[in-house]
Amino acid sequence: MLDPDGHVMIWNKGAERLTGWTEAEAIGLHVVTFYPPEAIKADKPSADLARALREGRLELEDWRQRKDGSRFLANIMVTALYDDHGELRGFAKILTDITKQRVAEEALSASESHLRSILSTVPDAMVVTDEVGAIMSFSAAAEALFGHTAEDALGQNVSILMSMPDKQRHDGYLQRYRETGEKHIIGNTRSVLARRKNGEIFPVELSVGEAQGDHGRIFTGFIRDMTERRRAEERVAELQAELIHVSRVSAMGAMASTLAHELNQPITAVVNYVEGIRNLLADPKAEELPMIHEALDYAGQEALRAGDIVKHLRDFVAHGEVDKTVESLPRLINEAASLGLMGAKNDGVAVSIDLDPEASPVLVDKVQIQQLLINLIRNAIEAMSDSAVRKLTITSGFDPEQEGFVRVSVSDTGPGIPLAIADNMFGAFVSTKAKGMGLGLSICRTIIEANGGSIWVETSAHSGTTFYFTMVRGDVLQGNESDG
Repeated sequence: MLDPDGHVMIWNKGAERLTGWTEAEAIGLHVVTFYPPEAIKADKPSADLARALREGRLELEDWRQRKDGSRFLANIMVTALYDDHGELRGFAKILTDITKQRVAEEALSASESHLRSILSTVPDAMVVTDEVGAIMSFSAAAEALFGHTAEDALGQNVSILMSMPDKQRHDGYLQRYRETGEKHIIGNTRSVLARRKNGEIFPVELSVGEAQGDHGRIFTGFIRDMTERRRAEERVAELQAELIHVSRVSAMGAMASTLAHELNQPITAVVNYVEGIRNLLADPKAEELPMIHEALDYAGQEALRAGDIVKHLRDFVAHGEVDKTVESLPRLINEAASLGLMGAKNDGVAVSIDLDPEASPVLVDKVQIQQLLINLIRNAIEAMSDSAVRKLTITSGFDPEQEGFVRVSVSDTGPGIPLAIADNMFGAFVSTKAKGMGLGLSICRTIIEANGGSIWVETSAHSGTTFYFTMVRGDVLQGNESDG
């Protein structure tokens, strides 16, 4: 206890232990004795007493000095005391050494800051829950991944991050684990579906660990967004499918001899049956009618078998089903051209590609249309093999005759197509090549019609040949859907 001027009047055993001054030494000392030099220089002792006198009570944390010169951080309470007549009797002063406490608090704070800095840089989202599923910690990566702030997420059930049916079943999973100790997710990595704050469902990879805390079990989940990986896997699958499809087309050359052999048998049989019937009809007899009917049946069956062989081949090349997507036409054409024009420069072919960027996108089966383009490009290059001028031109633009369609042309400077063939150019087994099978353009027509367009040819002995085909515009379709 201090008198009104700040001199020590009462000094207990606690003060002796805390400061090192005995009661005999301390009585009469001014309070300035217990302040560090810099505080004395700043007139802190007088300011503290003045504030206690003005406010009635002062509480603060500040540094004080022991008899041996060492310092300690103290929690200090100073109260002004008055007698019954309102006269100031002095000040009651209580000091508590909080140095170790503050050091421990600062160490804990530093540790927590360090942990937070680590968690904020961990690329995977981290969520910590208690044994009933309440969120205890929500990392910065988790905030970015799920859209919840840590402030909003703390205390909520972790099921807010889950999609159905896990959202409904999660509490049951936890209860069963508490009762049986049987682990299903803990210690394992699983692929599951998660839910963002905006309701979006997306794939994640989840790893859960367990630890024993002061108040029971705690579970730490590390969540990795698998959206991009899943997209990459889907793209790889698409590329694999495209490679398989290209393999189909490449296999056509190897299948040519087999196809010729397979078709030769039923066609030869048909010819033999028909010639036999013709011979029998030259001098018809009643008893030979059953034989003629039987021969006609066999001829019909063999003709159908030949048709089945061609149909299976067409399905093999065009792979039947059409999976339409909205595609960038310039990109589609450039990708096909890069394959179809391989070796064209070595053959002396000049290539001109003029694509209208506005005439895009289109709604097509990308692989099939690229297959068609590659076929037309290779045909054009072969057609110019003996030409003095070898120029291949590919163009795209809006179809001037059909609104909502895009037109693509592939032109060459070859000798053109004979008129006798040009009218039936897209029929099966029609070819200008000496050893051609006559199926390529028939397949092209099948493809383009399956994609909702049309294909035709214009030819001249002076200007070569131009193939045109049309496709549905993807932007028009999207606009119609939104209008509906």
